[in-house]
Amino acid sequence: MVTYIVRRLVTAALILLGASFLVYLLTAASGDPLAEFRASSSPNKQQLMDSRSALLDLETPAPLRYFKWLGGAAQCLVPFAGTCDLGKNIAGQPITDALGHALVQTLTLVTAATILAILIGITLGIITALRQYSSLDYGVTFMAFLFFSLPIFWVAVLLKEFGAIGFNNFLRNPEIPLPVAIGVGAVFGLVAIVVAGGDARRRVLMGGTVFAAVSAILVYFSVTLWFKTPGLGPVVIAIAGVGLAFAVTLLTAGLRNRKALQSALIAVGVGVVAYFVIQPLLSQATFLMIVLLAVATVLVGMGIGYLVGGYDRGQSMRAAAITSFLLGLLIVLDRFMQAWPAYFNNSRVRGRPIATIGAGTPNIEGDFWILGLDSFTHLILPTTALILISLAGYTRFTRASMLEIMNMDYIRTARAKGLSERTVVMRHAFRNALIPVATIVAFDIGGLIGGAVITETVFSVRGMGFLFLDGILHVDPNPVMGVFICVAITAMVFNLIADLAYSALDPRVRVKA
Repeated sequence: MVTYIVRRLVTAALILLGASFLVYLLTAASGDPLAEFRASSSPNKQQLMDSRSALLDLETPAPLRYFKWLGGAAQCLVPFAGTCDLGKNIAGQPITDALGHALVQTLTLVTAATILAILIGITLGIITALRQYSSLDYGVTFMAFLFFSLPIFWVAVLLKEFGAIGFNNFLRNPEIPLPVAIGVGAVFGLVAIVVAGGDARRRVLMGGTVFAAVSAILVYFSVTLWFKTPGLGPVVIAIAGVGLAFAVTLLTAGLRNRKALQSALIAVGVGVVAYFVIQPLLSQATFLMIVLLAVATVLVGMGIGYLVGGYDRGQSMRAAAITSFLLGLLIVLDRFMQAWPAYFNNSRVRGRPIATIGAGTPNIEGDFWILGLDSFTHLILPTTALILISLAGYTRFTRASMLEIMNMDYIRTARAKGLSERTVVMRHAFRNALIPVATIVAFDIGGLIGGAVITETVFSVRGMGFLFLDGILHVDPNPVMGVFICVAITAMVFNLIADLAYSALDPRVRVKA
């Protein structure tokens, strides 16, 4: 294993050297970095040209400039050297500083989108594979390819128009007319009929229930002006927690494991009590405090599962821990909702909270919850755009892999032994179906670090994509090489991790030197 990893790293280093040399030369030969000054009528034109030429070292041939750049970049590999030098951009800013700021912006923008796209895509892929050629399968396939084929800039513009401008106008007077509430309920009811399995009677009953519930909820939102003062409250959290307990137990242990279900339900009860206890603490919240509370929540859930026990104590601990964590997310979401009126009426927000550009509201002040809401409202549109166009790949790869696995002999053997369908799908099929998905996830993470150039441009986010595009437009190799190195190293590392994950997912795969 160690020999294999070392060999891969050496090969990756050689590939990186050759690729970086080509990228540097191609960028340097892509245009004239002094073109904007040559066409200028400024009296100090020559002085500006000399300054730019000295900054980019244009007197030195491009191949030699590359090796100068490589010498500075090599210093980044020396531990504790503190002299990492990737050059400067045309504004005189060190590339290391620009990369640090751009990387934070890009990760903030696309990390949530990538994680959600993976989770939702894999879930939809599994469900559509289990219900092959159903109306749900056809509907998900159609919608996935529809969004995949749409240009990202067009999706972003539509989201700006209807998700930001239109919704902000609605928030001035958030009343939902009764016909609209009924219409939206009817749409959700039709979706429920498509999604629900079973005979026609069961599907119609499900659709009718969803139609009535959605319509009633929208009427309640309209009457109470819920969108101006949103909240969940302990009652909704308790009801949602019970539903989560059943769902988590069904997926992790099966409802026949009563001890696991009891553990999850006890975790819900403890969480509802904790809702009242930690409210004063949440008023002084910081990011570190939220992380520590999340860890404590998981540990408490594991402790509950351990004490309740059962014939499989691990399943009880797993069900209670996951339920506790999800219930904690609901409590945090409720606390964000409590801060919504203060954010909505902030002088910098001025009653239009859904932002269309930038990564944050300039000069806004507030506590952890206000600043968190500000970041969320700026990320919601670009995150949605990236999810919509990324969903198809994960859905189709997972569906195809799951269909192939479900027809394997060992799946038929597992069913013949009398194992439940949940055990067959989650324990035997799902793990092996993830093997091809691990490959595309590794590639997508490399692209994640590279930034979403078009999305960052449309939403005016100065991330890695913006830095790369700025270097290309000004024929400046330094920022281009900085982005290239980050993306290349990330892609190579995660491809190595994907190769190692194959052996963990499938015991038949062994990594050999």
